[in-house]
Amino acid sequence: MPRVLFTGGGTAGHVTPNIALMERAGDHNWDIAYVGSASGIEREMVRGLGIPYFIVASGKLRRYFSWRNFVDPLLLFWGVAQSAILCRRWKPDAVFSKGGFVSVPLVVAAWLLRIPVISHESDITPGLANRIIYPLCRKICVTFEATLRYLPAGKLALTGTPVRKSILSGDPAAGLAYLGFSGEKPVLLIFGGSIGSAAINGLVLRFIRELVEIFDVIHVVGKGNLNESIVKLSRSENYLQKEFIGDQFGAILAASTVVVSRAGANSIYELLITRKPHLLIPLGKSASRGDQLENARIFKEYGFSKVLDEDSFVSPMASESIFVETIKDILEHGDEIEEKLKSFEIKDSVSLIFDLIKDSIRKC
Repeated sequence: MPRVLFTGGGTAGHVTPNIALMERAGDHNWDIAYVGSASGIEREMVRGLGIPYFIVASGKLRRYFSWRNFVDPLLLFWGVAQSAILCRRWKPDAVFSKGGFVSVPLVVAAWLLRIPVISHESDITPGLANRIIYPLCRKICVTFEATLRYLPAGKLALTGTPVRKSILSGDPAAGLAYLGFSGEKPVLLIFGGSIGSAAINGLVLRFIRELVEIFDVIHVVGKGNLNESIVKLSRSENYLQKEFIGDQFGAILAASTVVVSRAGANSIYELLITRKPHLLIPLGKSASRGDQLENARIFKEYGFSKVLDEDSFVSPMASESIFVETIKDILEHGDEIEEKLKSFEIKDSVSLIFDLIKDSIRKC
């Protein structure tokens, strides 16, 4: 029976593809475990899966000055030592890394111990943690063809992103029942990622009355961001606010007519494969490395996504209603957008990556 360690964390986007692969591994009775941080979102998301969870220390390389930059390299070395001890004891046949800085210690330790590593990059432009570990990987899986030009050709595999069964098999009726919506109005799903988005939540606060006139609105605000002010302003049973949605997300996505989202690669991929007309509001460079801006730019060029930069609704020259008007336009042209989205090739990503992991074990 193959033994595989999975790792990745920091955001839900570094965890959900792992969950999709672990579902397949469980179907094949593989012996699997997860390696993550003590307090990251990965621990909370993996907790209910009934698999071992191992904690290792991890640092973070920042692009700005911080006193933590002097401490975190020590945490990285300690994390590598912890990971090496774990690998000696647990004896994995392979490691699968989805990225994030928590993955770096395990990948380094696995490379030192000659354990094959398969990694995955969701974004069009690779993140710093993934760029660090790529020389140590046996194979690098990528979601989008546009990413191929950034990475060493000999190791690449165009696989798409593993998606959970619950996303692919979402039932619209179950989604409406969970939300308590009648289905008489189109459903608008608004979410800003696993930790929410202050900018998107602020837009909803400003325009909720206009939105509930047209839609039943499900608004995922992020942990700790529930806002009673929006509920009061909506004055409507057509607005529902949640901190986070777990297993029901696939059904809610299936029930949705239009989606507003950040431009994280995993979120985009789920919208593309479910053919959902959507508006992307990418995280800007002031709060990120700019990967979401590049993701959104590419998919706007392909004609798959409508995009608004945050500056478009804070600029003095911007129309106050551009947010609502763009959503209305997506609703009006939803059928045309869905036809365009059908041109996006869907790959059986779970099978492709699962086979790569098996091949890496055979070649050990």
